Amino acid sequence: MAERIKPRRRAAIVVVAALILAAGGLGAAWVYGGGAPQELPQRALALWRAWRAPSSELVLQGNVEVRQVNLGFKVAGRIEKLAVDEGDAVRPGEQLASLEKVYFTDALDQARALRDQAAANDLKMRTGNRLEDIAQAEANLEEAQATLKNANQTFDRAEALLRAASGTVKDRDDALAAQRVATAKVDVAQQALNLMKAGYRVEDIATARAQLAQQDAAVAVAERQLADADLVAPSAGVVQSRVREVGAIVNVGDPVFVLSLTTPVWVRAYVAEPDLPRVKPGMAVVARTDNPAIGALKGRVGFISTVAEFTPKTVETTELRTALVYRLRVVVDDPDNALRQGMPVTLDVVGAQPAARVASAR
Repeated sequence: MAERIKPRRRAAIVVVAALILAAGGLGAAWVYGGGAPQELPQRALALWRAWRAPSSELVLQGNVEVRQVNLGFKVAGRIEKLAVDEGDAVRPGEQLASLEKVYFTDALDQARALRDQAAANDLKMRTGNRLEDIAQAEANLEEAQATLKNANQTFDRAEALLRAASGTVKDRDDALAAQRVATAKVDVAQQALNLMKAGYRVEDIATARAQLAQQDAAVAVAERQLADADLVAPSAGVVQSRVREVGAIVNVGDPVFVLSLTTPVWVRAYVAEPDLPRVKPGMAVVARTDNPAIGALKGRVGFISTVAEFTPKTVETTELRTALVYRLRVVVDDPDNALRQGMPVTLDVVGAQPAARVASAR
């Protein structure tokens, strides 16, 4: 009985092997033949056509990039107050810290006093001399003229006495010298009156105006330094770290806080060279993380690098191989502030054309 079964088993094995070889050949015809056997069922034909059709989905892998800013004072001083701590969310323009302001207020008062002095001098130059000053100059001229008149009379008497042999040459010379001095004083008083009536020179007025502008600038600098004694947030974000404490003396630009910006949130991804024509700036993107509670986030392609580079080790691709890729940046809307630095993100590019269609368009 056993011997009669062996030939039957051998025949069954041969039949099964033939069926396997036929199935393998049929599968090879599907893959490499480029056509589908007509005798296949309609369901298998539909599956075959779907398998042969080019995919219209473009899925990229990336990581979240959150920009960080080192915040410091624009002026040097001692920290008087720190208003926020690590983990606090801040708004644009919110005061984060402040310095002792006594030195800045004193400098501002000094600059304002010098500005007032320059303003008064400029006003005096532009207004000219007062009427009282001009009247005083006129009185000085009249006095000099009266002195000259008396000197002329004294000289005439001395000259007459010398001719009559009643006077001396010395008396006549003294009277002549007094006459000349009086004449010079009249000229000086006359010129002084002319200057009073003419006012200040144009160059003096311009100098006073320039000095006033200089002091106005000094006041503006002092006011700006006083305002810079308060450290404010440049944009919305979260305080990542607090570098200094109250009482510390800081120089210009020393970091006090490290701020992580919440907007915009970028995802750095890489696209392979064959898929590069399928991506354009401005295309819509759906971003998903490994956390299902976050859900899908909307975004758009903002930047595509023009320089190719090798796939970084931190990037996971489907092929898991080294190839030339192009870096792109996707701006993602994160209203709930759920994304964190370095978080892996899967990007579905909406509207990406199939690779075969792009190749035929070339």
